[in-house]
Amino acid sequence: MDKSFLYLLFSFFLVQMPTAQAQRTSSQGGVYVDKQGVLRWQKGRQEVALFGVNYTTPFAYSYRAHRRLGVSLEQAIEQDVYHLSRLGVDAFRVHVWDVEITDTVGNLLENEHLRLLDFLVARLKERGIKIILTPIAYWGNGYPERDSAMTGFSSIYDKVQAYTNPRAVAAQERYLTQFLNHRNTYTKQLNRQDPDIIAFEVCNEPRYREPAAQVTAFADRMAAAIRNTGCRKPVFYNIAENPQVHEAILNAKVDGLTYQWYPEGLVGGHTLRGNFLPYVDQYPIPYRQDPRFKSKAKMVYEFESADVLQPVMYPAMARSFRAAGFQWATQFAYDPLAIAYANTEYQTHYLNLAYTPRKP
Repeated sequence: MDKSFLYLLFSFFLVQMPTAQAQRTSSQGGVYVDKQGVLRWQKGRQEVALFGVNYTTPFAYSYRAHRRLGVSLEQAIEQDVYHLSRLGVDAFRVHVWDVEITDTVGNLLENEHLRLLDFLVARLKERGIKIILTPIAYWGNGYPERDSAMTGFSSIYDKVQAYTNPRAVAAQERYLTQFLNHRNTYTKQLNRQDPDIIAFEVCNEPRYREPAAQVTAFADRMAAAIRNTGCRKPVFYNIAENPQVHEAILNAKVDGLTYQWYPEGLVGGHTLRGNFLPYVDQYPIPYRQDPRFKSKAKMVYEFESADVLQPVMYPAMARSFRAAGFQWATQFAYDPLAIAYANTEYQTHYLNLAYTPRKP
């Protein structure tokens, strides 16, 4: 068959598939978790199955890099969201850099970073891409540079203090309340009411230790802060980062559990070559038969075949995710086109339609 015809055929599917995807997801409305821990669309009751990316342009290094290049942040976001739609992506997640949009006591700051997140959400909605936001990141904003111009509570409390220091806990409650009640500048919808923001993950990769009861109490308190706003969307909580206290999270009053997967490690410093498919043959969960686990929805908040550019890993990972019961998986992190040529944001990750077209 003529190669030019194959190219045209492939291009046709790239363009047409997202349109159907947007129509399908936008018509489903919100989600809920049934008694068997299955995340379902409220309309039609079908199981949710979404696959996508993290993307960080409103914040941290990506924001600064675009500014240095003199690139319009709005135009960059428009461009990247269009490319995501070309890829058929239907899910977006990001850990919001709370350190850039809060003060030290947890008040939400109406600034440029928050406005750009609003803009990104509005553009994703237009493409039918569903959203899960993680309001608390606990990260500084520097990597791969030094931290700078941080105003929030995460600039003065580390991850351990975040759940043990009463002032830190109160700051997070205040912030979650204000973030959920924030009205998007562009959509005019409250975050807690936007039908395309289908759920919230409380915090990104916390750091816990014994006693477990203190961990459960903190998780319950953060989930309650979200629900006390009137939010009825599912609340997810990270369990993968602290396996030694997994019992504490299984006991928490949350609707879902979140996991990550970097099966061959991170930051290899060079492109890895070889057969890595055995690394992703299955996603092991030692407590998968626990009734508390079975009753909760499951999502993969981050995954990547780090430092591997071969085009075979994602389908194999998706198969293992589905076999383990995950209904949401978002790669970390999609490289913005304006800086993807250099891959300076997260060097161990590299996904971009223009620069790694074989990978997706």
